[in-house]
Amino acid sequence: MTGFAAGQPSLLRAINERAILELIRSRGAISRAQIARATGLSKPTVSLALGGLIGAGLVHEVGRSSGRKGPSAALYELDPSSGWVVGIDVGRHWVRVAVADIAGNVAARSDERTHARSSASLIEQIGRLAHDVAAEAGIRWRDVSHATVGVGGVVDPHRGAFSLAPNLPGLGRQGLIGAIRDELGTGVTFENDVNLAALGELAKGAGRGVANFVFLFVGTGVGMGIVIGGELYRGTSGAAGEIGYMPVGEGDPRDRAVRRRGQLETSASAAAVVRFAQETGVRPPLTAKRVFSLAERGDRKAVAVVRAEAQRIALAVAAVAPVLDPELVILGGGIGGNRVLVDPVEAELRQISPFRPRIEISQLGEEAVLSGALATALSAAQERVFSRAPDPERREIVV
Repeated sequence: MTGFAAGQPSLLRAINERAILELIRSRGAISRAQIARATGLSKPTVSLALGGLIGAGLVHEVGRSSGRKGPSAALYELDPSSGWVVGIDVGRHWVRVAVADIAGNVAARSDERTHARSSASLIEQIGRLAHDVAAEAGIRWRDVSHATVGVGGVVDPHRGAFSLAPNLPGLGRQGLIGAIRDELGTGVTFENDVNLAALGELAKGAGRGVANFVFLFVGTGVGMGIVIGGELYRGTSGAAGEIGYMPVGEGDPRDRAVRRRGQLETSASAAAVVRFAQETGVRPPLTAKRVFSLAERGDRKAVAVVRAEAQRIALAVAAVAPVLDPELVILGGGIGGNRVLVDPVEAELRQISPFRPRIEISQLGEEAVLSGALATALSAAQERVFSRAPDPERREIVV
């Protein structure tokens, strides 16, 4: 847990400093008196904690309050120069990279088509883009405290690779995690991309202030990020939310091709939308994006395809709702993020389930995974910088 005994003053000081650091991160510029009111700590305790944070280079004074009666008060905020982080979204079609300061302000970003010819080319692309974006922001790579990489698969730390990752060739290669870590050359966290999308929505999107919700991604693949009590739930092996493998929808789950991708994913992904559009007679050229565009314009056959897709999504929600009882279901991804789905999904859900979670479209769209990656990297970087704060009585806290 920690290197402190219960009741030690240094432990209490560390807890207070962490609470104040998180308050400043979420609120922005804030005075000592405001911190005391928000945390319930005494003003002397707040002053002591602020002194520690300032000494660690995490917080600095940014000015004084004005416009109120009485003397002005010093305002404090995170010191952006105390660290930099990188978020990386490795998708089937795009690799997206952004660099942000410790306060979460994005300094530079880049998007590039995924080089999926081999795992070696993908590793090189991830490293090159990350270093290029840092250079564009005027940052030395050694000043990057942490990077988070989001990938469409389950992180398998025992093999050093990703499992259940059929949508990106070579992703299951053993040792891939270590190779990416070596290529980046900094602290790295690896996370499932849909989990990161859920964390992005929790931090900056439709999930703000919602303790229990799920992010249902429908695009090239199908997956779910689960937030319970304000925390991401990963399950025993990290595979919680891999609902593409639920045995619902079309096809036989015992069939090898269906089993590889999962029955729900085979029935509801972008490829399934195109396949059903062909069967329904929607005029070509056919892409999932075009089918939804035609449906929005009232094309009768495209509307039928969208209604069928809404039924599959509603079936997935109906299967999950009795287990998790979420307050909110956020729909995202190239398919799930279409607003035209909300009404038919709600209508179908009313027909097949007594559960009524609120249905909303992702507020972050294609930025959800990258936002979650940056939020995760920021949390790791703040923890890392904080644990190294210069205090002769402090030992590193291991959470």
